[in-house]
Amino acid sequence: MLSVNGLNQYYGGSHILRNVGFEARIGEVTVVLGRNGVGKTTLLKSLMGVVPVKAGTVTLGGVDITRATPYERVRLGVGYVPQGREIFLRLTVEDNLRMGLAVKPGGSPMPSELFELFPVLKQMIKRRGGDLSGGQQQQLAIARALAAAPKLLILDEPTEGIQPSIIKDIGRVIRMLADTGLNGQRMAVVLVEQYYDFAAELADQYLVMERGEIIARGLGRDMQTDGVRERVAI
Repeated sequence: MLSVNGLNQYYGGSHILRNVGFEARIGEVTVVLGRNGVGKTTLLKSLMGVVPVKAGTVTLGGVDITRATPYERVRLGVGYVPQGREIFLRLTVEDNLRMGLAVKPGGSPMPSELFELFPVLKQMIKRRGGDLSGGQQQQLAIARALAAAPKLLILDEPTEGIQPSIIKDIGRVIRMLADTGLNGQRMAVVLVEQYYDFAAELADQYLVMERGEIIARGLGRDMQTDGVRERVAI
């Protein structure tokens, strides 16, 4: 679904991403790990078009999206859950979800599956986003990204600041999205995560970044024997 080749990114004179390349396949969770400051969030922003790619290519389902704008990528099937959630605090849960439908024709119905994944959102549909707990806001951010039924879901540290019970719920949803998807359409998932145990439980394949490069990669089931925990320990 997603193919990244020779991706390079700079901030000023700093070389942030160095020849990054990988593939994320339908039905799999690709986990990106690494210490703080190694370029993980910059990688996701580059995939989403939030920052323009300086060199390299990004393709989605065989379509070159390297120069596409963020909204064009959403229309092509990319969903993005940024670090820190970035929901609209003064809008209701319902209005936040409808923002996820902005690329759909006017009057498109809200996918009922969103409330099956996150029942609490139906209970709080008229509450403002700022009134939700951190975990509920994270669920809202994921649901908003799913509203447009993406083929590729990109998540940046979805467990950050979240209580353990909701972390389990989010993990269950991510696994389900890869395995069965929404309306039977399986997804490719790219997950940046600091919480090693959560990442290891979900990973079909892993990538370890250091100083803007991918220094190790392999199958999720091999993370323990490959010593991934030690590589990413702070």
